[in-house]
Amino acid sequence: MGLISRRSAVAGLGASALALAGTSRSRAAGNYGPGVTDAEIKLGTTAPYSGPASGYGVYGQAQTAYFQMINDNGGINGRKVNLISLDNAFSPPKAVEQTRKLVESEEVFAIAGFLGTATNAAVQKYLNAKKVPNLFLTSGAERFNDPKEFPWIVPFYPIYVAQGAALGAFILNQKPDAKIAVQYVNDDLGKDFLRGLKKGLGGNAAAIVKEISHEITEPSIDNQVADCKGAGADVFVQLTYSKFAAQGIRKVAALGWKPLHIVNSNCSSVGGTLAPAGLDNAKGLISAWWEVIATDPHQRDKPRVRAYVEFMKKYMPSVGIDDNTATPGYNNAYMIEQVLRRCGNELTRENLLKHATSLKDEQPPLFLDGIKVSNSPTDYRAVHNLQITRFDGANWTPVGSMVDLDGIAS
Repeated sequence: MGLISRRSAVAGLGASALALAGTSRSRAAGNYGPGVTDAEIKLGTTAPYSGPASGYGVYGQAQTAYFQMINDNGGINGRKVNLISLDNAFSPPKAVEQTRKLVESEEVFAIAGFLGTATNAAVQKYLNAKKVPNLFLTSGAERFNDPKEFPWIVPFYPIYVAQGAALGAFILNQKPDAKIAVQYVNDDLGKDFLRGLKKGLGGNAAAIVKEISHEITEPSIDNQVADCKGAGADVFVQLTYSKFAAQGIRKVAALGWKPLHIVNSNCSSVGGTLAPAGLDNAKGLISAWWEVIATDPHQRDKPRVRAYVEFMKKYMPSVGIDDNTATPGYNNAYMIEQVLRRCGNELTRENLLKHATSLKDEQPPLFLDGIKVSNSPTDYRAVHNLQITRFDGANWTPVGSMVDLDGIAS
């Protein structure tokens, strides 16, 4: 789907509704923020539809498709959602340029939180200064949980440091005498995961015999994988993005290396990472998960999972059901829908922020049963536990009980 059609698919509905309702504000005069009328709620976002992380563009497609579905079913409190989704090419300067366009030219009500640590970091100060909510952005970097300095920036993703600590604790439990090699991306994502991994290892952090980083612009990390094997490691941890995790899985297999292989949650998509790497090559891989995988035979008969499968077939037919990259985009849009509904006709940015930062025991449709989803005006962390998982060649299967993230990285 091209950029123009992504935008027009939702915008067209908003425009037609606007034409019917005119510009009257009879419902709640004086209680509208920018981008809101009786007929429309205009949101903006950006996504990597091109560039080195274009595979994650599926996340943006899922957001757009979700609100298309909402509009087809009558919108939110009688208003259609006009989501304008622009390409950021996974480039921080491009993200700034496009976000400024959304805020200053399009005058959107809020940003529908997009995926990416560096891209969200690039617009963090700008959006906060403009008092434009960036709702439920998908990054676990600690910098985004700062309600005192950045109250308008609201994350919705397990903190990377805590995730890394959970993986470190798992290694300690499974292989207390491990020799660990770590290959990580040289940005906030990789560094936060690495810091958490070392916290989880505690006094055993010296078990890391090789630690090597790469840039997101590098074409291949094959040589780094070979170096990690050469260091004598029997545990290989990759803290990176899907493209590089897939390369790593393939290279480990080609080398005939048999480590305990662990990848961060961002790289656990069956369709987006493991299938390109070869499902047989990925067998035995360890990661962490909190979202439902629609193809999991233990989950697929649940009504909310069946609803997601039907959504994908109707609104994203070119994307495979096993591409879990769509899942957080779907959950993100669902949560934004909920807070917009709770705002009623008081659609001000201040009221939107209030509802977005007072979540209590929420159940996004594609979250595993038992995952706690709550936040507060003084602590924006929303996801408080996760499940360590092992790939059996077809599906991710749980390993042990759920991990409580609160305090694990402290």
